[in-house]
Amino acid sequence: MGFITRLTTNVYAIGGFAAIAGILFGFDIGSNSGIIGTTQYLEYFHSPSDLLQGGINASLSAGCFVGALVSGYPADRFSRKYTLMGASLLFVLGAVIQAASNGVPMLCAGRVLAGLSVGVTSMVVPLYQSEIAPKEIRGRIVSVQQWSITWGIMISFWIQYGCQFIHNTAAFRIPWGVQGIPAVILFCGMWFFPFSPRWLADNNRMDEAIKVLADIHGDGDINHPRVQQEIKEIQAVINFDRNIASHRYSDLLKPGIRYRVFLGVCLQIWQQLTGMNIIMFYVVYLFQQAGIGSSQQATLVSSGISYVVNVVMTVPAILFVDKWGRRPTMIFGALSMSLFLWIVGGILSTGTWTLDAKDKWTVDIGSKPKADAVVACIYLFVASFATSWGPLGWIYPAEIFPIRVRANAVSMSTASNWLFNWLLSFVVPMLMQRLRFGLYMLFAGFNFLMALHVFLAYPETKGFTLEEMDIVFEHNPRKKISRSIIEKESADRFRTLSEGSINEKEKIAVSSDV
Repeated sequence: MGFITRLTTNVYAIGGFAAIAGILFGFDIGSNSGIIGTTQYLEYFHSPSDLLQGGINASLSAGCFVGALVSGYPADRFSRKYTLMGASLLFVLGAVIQAASNGVPMLCAGRVLAGLSVGVTSMVVPLYQSEIAPKEIRGRIVSVQQWSITWGIMISFWIQYGCQFIHNTAAFRIPWGVQGIPAVILFCGMWFFPFSPRWLADNNRMDEAIKVLADIHGDGDINHPRVQQEIKEIQAVINFDRNIASHRYSDLLKPGIRYRVFLGVCLQIWQQLTGMNIIMFYVVYLFQQAGIGSSQQATLVSSGISYVVNVVMTVPAILFVDKWGRRPTMIFGALSMSLFLWIVGGILSTGTWTLDAKDKWTVDIGSKPKADAVVACIYLFVASFATSWGPLGWIYPAEIFPIRVRANAVSMSTASNWLFNWLLSFVVPMLMQRLRFGLYMLFAGFNFLMALHVFLAYPETKGFTLEEMDIVFEHNPRKKISRSIIEKESADRFRTLSEGSINEKEKIAVSSDV
């Protein structure tokens, strides 16, 4: 029991176990991206057209959008913990229906249910992780969510790769069914992990909140300086919320909040417009179109290596994102991805494009060195995403909002991510045929624009507590804020909130900021 207690009160173990939810989304991407190019899948589902295949893939994203959009209420009402557990059961149901699919309608139904679960978990997991992690390693803890996604993608892809040698429908039913295993593990294991201390405090369970904070940040000592400081800050914000603020969706439109909502929504949209998830979904199509790989197996191996790169190159982000900072990591990552996509598009533009027997465009690049350069740039693009926008897309929105609107605001930003994921999943198979090499140049342009947007509008949030974010956003986003300035302004703010000595004019000003 002592070992279990130590495990369930260790912040790395808590954040890491919750991140198993990321494997759910990763399993779907990895299995599906390999399955759609196999003979067994194409024969059973009668070679879906580009439009139909886009719809099949997009059905998961449609469920994710709805799941993320509605997840704010259960996360606030029933806790982050129980919401994760409920979503894991829903994913099991979706996996079973996919594995038993007898046609496209049943397959899409299973993917929608799985998507509802992924939408909920993709919002709640970073929220939960950010609320239990100390400020010094918050980025590292939330980054594990992205790492688990990459592990899910890689493991499921290679499971699918092995299953392709089964010459019946088990070639795709097994990968779809295996998806439910991590969901069962998540449901069973979360029973033993704590509630979010900030959720407990916000629901009049301050004694439990203090105990959780003491267990995970003070070795069980409620008098530990870090624990006492966090308790005071949380209590001050909770008191303010109860006396002055509300928990309505309309709060998202208030001055001081709506700007952060805009940044969170834009960040999640930009993450999709990097083009990474499209490459993960359609990397097999991409290599087939470029004539890379002399056989189905060779193409799948080349595609599978990109998933290995994704896993390995997420590790530097986990280790160093709290040292690099949010702004420079996102700017450098976006510029790097833009460069590699420009090169891919440029090389493909020099090839000879022809229509094959199935009326699909393929390209003869003309030389092996050019083909190798395309593969290398795709791998470098994946590496750039893995060390930057992959984890930062989940870290930043989860840490910038005050507690009373955090669940709803993160829900909205995550929903925007899935909305664009759905849109791109639906249209990219068609765009690959119509824009051809121009598709990569389009996403290269998006990456350049997002680097510019981050430079102009996004403040640095590294090293600040969740309760200090209100003050961070009062400063110029392009100027680095010293730790001492934030600490002084934060102490003054929380002293005012704790003492309750706020006149009506000050209430309006503080509520606008907070």
